[in-house]
Amino acid sequence: MIDTPLKSGFIMPAEWEKHSAVWLAWPHDEVTFPGGKLKRVEKTYIEILKNISQFEDVELLVLDNKTKTRIEKMLTKAEVKLSKISFHITDYADVWIRDFGPTFIINKQDHELAWIKWHYNAYGNKFPELLKDNEVFFNLRRDVDKRMFEPGVIMEGGAIETNGQGVLITTEQCLLNKNRNPQLNKNETEKYLNKFVSAKKVIWLKQGLMGDHTDGHIDELARFVSPNKIVCAYEENTADENYKALEENFQTLAKVTNLEDKPFEIVKLPMPHMKYKDGTTAPVSYCNFYIGNGIVLAATFKDPSDAKALEILQSCFPDHKIVGIDCSDIIYGGGAIHCITQQQPLA
Repeated sequence: MIDTPLKSGFIMPAEWEKHSAVWLAWPHDEVTFPGGKLKRVEKTYIEILKNISQFEDVELLVLDNKTKTRIEKMLTKAEVKLSKISFHITDYADVWIRDFGPTFIINKQDHELAWIKWHYNAYGNKFPELLKDNEVFFNLRRDVDKRMFEPGVIMEGGAIETNGQGVLITTEQCLLNKNRNPQLNKNETEKYLNKFVSAKKVIWLKQGLMGDHTDGHIDELARFVSPNKIVCAYEENTADENYKALEENFQTLAKVTNLEDKPFEIVKLPMPHMKYKDGTTAPVSYCNFYIGNGIVLAATFKDPSDAKALEILQSCFPDHKIVGIDCSDIIYGGGAIHCITQQQPLA
């Protein structure tokens, strides 16, 4: 019998549970961030590291020693404590560590930390240049130095959201997409989620945002902010291209129950709006925030709804510092704060 996290007593903690560190990958690809955006994104990363390193340690991927030295100078100038940053020199294509990086799990009985290495196929083989990121954490196994589980299925961390108590939210558009695991139906997918991230109940939303190359990652749509409270992206404008899908998602969440058959509290987050230079809709959402130890890094987009979104998140996390991070350059790569971070729970 193949050992699985479920058999060994592991669970996937909720994001608000204590972390020992957060993983990021330093941006370097001008294809992802074209037209001078890369330098601006680097400045955004400095802002992110300055804020998050006050609350938890940072594990940072960099390409080489030259880059490491340059970043150290930038961090020192920004008065970031280098003692809080651990560098990992490795080859990688892009910054979306939520998706190609580990999913960390914990054994609540003996406090062992382990990790799941999903197979990463660059969002259904849409981006061949990103496929090498599937190998990054095989190459960094010694750096992680924890027990590894390998399901052998395609999955991205941004596609699953858990309350740490056995309930998981995802989308049919992503997990049931034929460009991921065509051999698995919904029931078989749920069995994998049960065996590897201890999902006792799976809530299936239908569709994600227009223009989202991830095929509907849940971290753009709905997030747990406590075991029985969910924030969800909601579009008020009935003429907006995202209105129908987000309304359907909201109605689904309003009807589902937790493991005790009680309804969740659902909080609507307004939708920001942003167009790329070619006129297409950018997949922007205030759901793409990162919950750290005592801090929430919230994606903002120079949108009139930014302030309202930060206010709502503060009400959801009264004991956390809410810091808005302008992601209007990062979004050119297709993601935001949650996509570029991966928490490592405190064992």
